[in-house]
Amino acid sequence: MTARLALLALAAAAAWPARADDTSLWALYDSTLRNAKYIDLTHPFAPVQPVWPGFANATVRPAEAGRTIAGTVEKGEVFTYEKHGFVATAYDLPTDQYGTQLDPPAHWNPRGATISDLPATYTLRPLAVIDISRAVARDEGYHLQVADIAAWEAKHGRIPEGAVVMVRSDWSKRWGETERFRQKPFPGVGLAALQFLHRERRILFHGHEPLDTDMTPNLEGEAWLMHNNFAQAEGVANLDKVPEAGALIAIGFAKPLGGTGGFARYVAIAPPGWREGVSVTERPGAPLPEQAAPLRRGPDGVMRPTP
Repeated sequence: MTARLALLALAAAAAWPARADDTSLWALYDSTLRNAKYIDLTHPFAPVQPVWPGFANATVRPAEAGRTIAGTVEKGEVFTYEKHGFVATAYDLPTDQYGTQLDPPAHWNPRGATISDLPATYTLRPLAVIDISRAVARDEGYHLQVADIAAWEAKHGRIPEGAVVMVRSDWSKRWGETERFRQKPFPGVGLAALQFLHRERRILFHGHEPLDTDMTPNLEGEAWLMHNNFAQAEGVANLDKVPEAGALIAIGFAKPLGGTGGFARYVAIAPPGWREGVSVTERPGAPLPEQAAPLRRGPDGVMRPTP
């Protein structure tokens, strides 16, 4: 630990002395969550990436002034560091089913909850990760079965009610194979497994690494979920870096009014001794590190450090 971080830790301890009987969540944060390991489970969305064949890719470009501001900005003018002191980016998103996402029931169900209807209680939940990657290595079209859930519970105990269950297939490691990623065969989640997780274990939702729940012609798993008012996560990453049991998941998503999909950010929170991830102590986040070179917009519209 650097001297600066040590001083920060001492200052926090002095400002908030945790007691054994203290029920404040600040005490929990200071005693546990500060040193927990945080692992991002999210692909950044980009102009070129896997997307369901029925949708187009996003377009990224510099934002333009929408109106004239006398003496300072002309309508249609692109904002720059040099002239305006700041930049902004415009994203043309052809679908809300893009990248790592959170599907609400309204995606399929005309009476289903939209993304803006999801309660704030989605924020933090227990995380269970069921690993089917070995089966997928033998058969790329393998789908999670009830037997896989039973094997997980034999090892780790009953899946907590209200948990998020992520299905690890390691398919996300092929994210860079833009065309292959979205083609069949791909790993999935069997309908019986979905029904067991929701009916018997009463989970919040499940997540998977591919862009679809299963390979059936009518996407029977996704149809069953949406029409029974359950959500799901798609396009999740880095599940190989997360413990199978004992972690939490933080769930963040954009909240467009009446949205039928959500651009999501999932972060696993693993115990302090876990081998992967980074702690708040190691990376406090304020101030953030500067880029290695000035940011410049590339031909695809994305800002990157460029010497």
